[in-house]
Amino acid sequence: MTPRYVRLHESGELARRAEAAAELSDPCRLCPRRCGARRLHGEIGPCGGGADAHVSAALLHTGEEPPISGARGSGTIFYFGCALGCGFCQNHQISHGAPPEAARVDDRALAKLMLGLAAAGAHNVNWVTPSHVLPAALRALDLAAAAGLSIPLVYNCSGYQTPEALALVDGVVDVALPDLKWLRPESERACGLRGDYAPNIGGILHSWFDAVGPLTLDDDGLAVSGLLVRHLVLPGNLSDTDLALALLEPLVAAGAGVSLMAQYHPPGGLRLPPPLDRTLTADEYYGFAYELRMQKPQIAFIQDLEAHGIYNPDFDTDDPFAPPETP
Repeated sequence: MTPRYVRLHESGELARRAEAAAELSDPCRLCPRRCGARRLHGEIGPCGGGADAHVSAALLHTGEEPPISGARGSGTIFYFGCALGCGFCQNHQISHGAPPEAARVDDRALAKLMLGLAAAGAHNVNWVTPSHVLPAALRALDLAAAAGLSIPLVYNCSGYQTPEALALVDGVVDVALPDLKWLRPESERACGLRGDYAPNIGGILHSWFDAVGPLTLDDDGLAVSGLLVRHLVLPGNLSDTDLALALLEPLVAAGAGVSLMAQYHPPGGLRLPPPLDRTLTADEYYGFAYELRMQKPQIAFIQDLEAHGIYNPDFDTDDPFAPPETP
């Protein structure tokens, strides 16, 4: 199955999409903040994004859902910065603050990273938090496609996007991997955010489904196209999981995949207000897991409660996902 971006590259449309994304970035309207940063003129947005992308890690990642990681790993590129900026982010080391200059990559270097991951055996190229660096990512993808890149593209994001930005990746992305974080603005604000994610995420998820369709696996069980929605259950139901499962039900019935995650873990060194200062209890999680099972999804992933002790990367090390050394 030929990745969608290959066809767009061959027609010249991928290059045009990259130009359109650059126009959206100056003044910036790539996310619902619409901050207006003149990113092509040296200004930096609240997301930490400028004219170029900054990369913290590029590796074969085996910690994603099985259809994404497969046996050899997902070719994962972790970008610095984030438009949403959740205070409890497990990747807080790279999602907050100004990115280091040493992490800056130009378009050719970013394309080379994608090609290198493919050569190393990656099942896909997996962009993590790419929405605020979309112009650079699309330009690099066009260069990589010209050099022969032909594995699926996974768009791994928070879901904090504008319809205009989402339209630019329609037909580019093979597998959409967005989060569904909140559906009540008051829950979002209790987590320290603006309250403008919750009203928009339902429409964004439906737009993603229109763009990529139901989650489709090949004969080896690897995702080649479609929508897989992640939902992280938060303590005290600050994740609005009751509403999230109701919103997801028609998408699940239509073939979208869903990943219900119990891995919430307060990042070390951060002081968060209750209940975000603790992990989940069994009562907070397993009832929702049962509700998801009752929807009889075609493809679903439900974590064990103990997951909170597993998925805690350290981006200050060469291998962020290596188990910590025991003394």
